[in-house]
Amino acid sequence: MSTGAGTGRRGLRRAGGALFGRRARLRWVHLVLGGALLMPYWMLSTVVLGALDPALGPLVQILLYFAALALSLPMAAVTALVPTVRALEGAAARALCAPARAEEVSTGPARSWAARRRTAGWYVLHLLFGGLVSGMTLAGTPFAVVLMISPLGGPAVDDVVRFWQDRGFPSWLPGPLLGLALLLLILATSAGLGALLARWAPVLLGPTPEERLAAAERRATVLAQRNRLARELHDSVGHALSAVGIQASAAARVLRSDPDFAAEALQAIGETARAAVAELDAVLGLLREEDRADAGPAGPTLAGLDDLLRQLARTGVVVDAELAPGLHRLPAAVSRDAYRIVQEGLTNVLRHAGPAPAGLRVGLAADRLEIELTNPLGPARTGRPGGGRGLRGIGERAAVLRGGCAAGPTDDGTTWRLAVWLPLEGAR
Repeated sequence: MSTGAGTGRRGLRRAGGALFGRRARLRWVHLVLGGALLMPYWMLSTVVLGALDPALGPLVQILLYFAALALSLPMAAVTALVPTVRALEGAAARALCAPARAEEVSTGPARSWAARRRTAGWYVLHLLFGGLVSGMTLAGTPFAVVLMISPLGGPAVDDVVRFWQDRGFPSWLPGPLLGLALLLLILATSAGLGALLARWAPVLLGPTPEERLAAAERRATVLAQRNRLARELHDSVGHALSAVGIQASAAARVLRSDPDFAAEALQAIGETARAAVAELDAVLGLLREEDRADAGPAGPTLAGLDDLLRQLARTGVVVDAELAPGLHRLPAAVSRDAYRIVQEGLTNVLRHAGPAPAGLRVGLAADRLEIELTNPLGPARTGRPGGGRGLRGIGERAAVLRGGCAAGPTDDGTTWRLAVWLPLEGAR
């Protein structure tokens, strides 16, 4: 029994919320505003049809009023083709929907004819439902109040009173009951039509398939930009911090025994830090979408490999480099990403193999650039299946240029090998 009573109370609360809750009140206000918007179109239609002629009989006037309503809706649909109508209706319609679905309603202007047609359909429904609810509210509510306060229900319901009296009911009962039933009918109609509008709002005022596709493309562009900035920060700042850490440790070990080497290491730290700050400023300029004439190139290219190799030599990483001639003539996008790939590969050597010799080959074969980097795989290097952020960034850079990469230990298990190939046409 208690379970049934609890279920009944919950049902009553839900029904009360649907009729009297905050969202029901907002929907009623929205519908009444729709009725107000309908009035200019309806009045113009009545003038066009001549429905205001007092010589017409009541029945003819009522029929002309309904005809004016039918004529006013196409007129409203035409005006709803204005792009800003969707922005206004969308902002108002969000109050009708549950929070989870309110975000599906667009609040921007309609930029295509498909969006304008949908907005016109919504606008017609809003005005039609609003006209019905407004008419019921303005005409039905006073009549219901009169019925409820009239002891005998009023002369308008004498026949109904006699019908109830013939069946043994008190003569005062029909008026209050009919008035209450009329009020409930008005509330239920407002709640039902408001719920229908709330259900159709995301469909008619939501983004069209073309707008969804454009939004997805914008999100993809933003994500690609974020990934690019993350790669730039990881490769430039990560490399600099790794080099600074190695050089600082070396300087601390020989500070007293070899002051000259320590001074050289500290000087290298300063140069590395200044270069890192310059690259960080360039990356932050991209993040802030700065467009300065003196911003310079977006990053170092293969033409700066000699400086990178000299910097690594100061940390103890001796690189046996084999560089093909003509690298400075490569497309800028390929050259920049190739530099970052070499930089990240050598940084991984520094991080995981320490001051160990490495082999670097950058060559040109047919229509692609080939990069191969090898280093001894000692016990200090821990295996990382799939690689970390650095290897993932190398793969992303290669994929952007429609190239590929492979990384892992060689068959004999003594050498780590990174191989990357980049089509020279990939920059296009």
